[in-house]
Amino acid sequence: MADEEPRRPGVDAPARELLHHPTIRLHGEVGHPMLDTLLDGFASAEGGEGPVAIEVCTLGGDAEVGRRMVLEIGLARERLKGRRLVFIGKTTVYSAGVTIMSAFPRGDRFVTADGVFLIHCRQLQKTVELSGPMRGSLPLVEALCRQLKLGCEMEIDGFERLIAGSEITIDELLEKALHNWYLTAEDALERKLIAGIVDGG
Repeated sequence: MADEEPRRPGVDAPARELLHHPTIRLHGEVGHPMLDTLLDGFASAEGGEGPVAIEVCTLGGDAEVGRRMVLEIGLARERLKGRRLVFIGKTTVYSAGVTIMSAFPRGDRFVTADGVFLIHCRQLQKTVELSGPMRGSLPLVEALCRQLKLGCEMEIDGFERLIAGSEITIDELLEKALHNWYLTAEDALERKLIAGIVDGG
């Protein structure tokens, strides 16, 4: 049907074989075991040919490991020159999973029809107790302020990479991400955050 055309990926969509048998599967919590899986997968892919499909299904995890994975995806793109790296989100792509997705250009991002994204701001849970001379407490407060400022700078860098080529502005994203922004596959496609929707049928 004509009204279904926009939700389907175009000719540049990953082949069905890659949908069912991706090159690398990243499932579960974003952490060092997932990072190891990614690195091992890239090592195995070296010397091959054709697209490299990375499947992701996660409820989130360690934001800093997510940032490291973004770096490794960029490095792998340099090593595997001439080969397309494709992101395939399945069912849930939350939090640090969205960070991983940001390492892929919009045209290389796909998600299954049941996919849901969760985008939120960087989190901090910290209790600071100040006691004693104020002069002695000042370095602690200054270090915490620097941590917060650096975290906000990294957040904006990641968000700008995520929304490049989409219809989402950084101001809108910063506002909505304060209180957890959930997007369905259709939402993400409509806002041009992804290239297309795929299914297993």
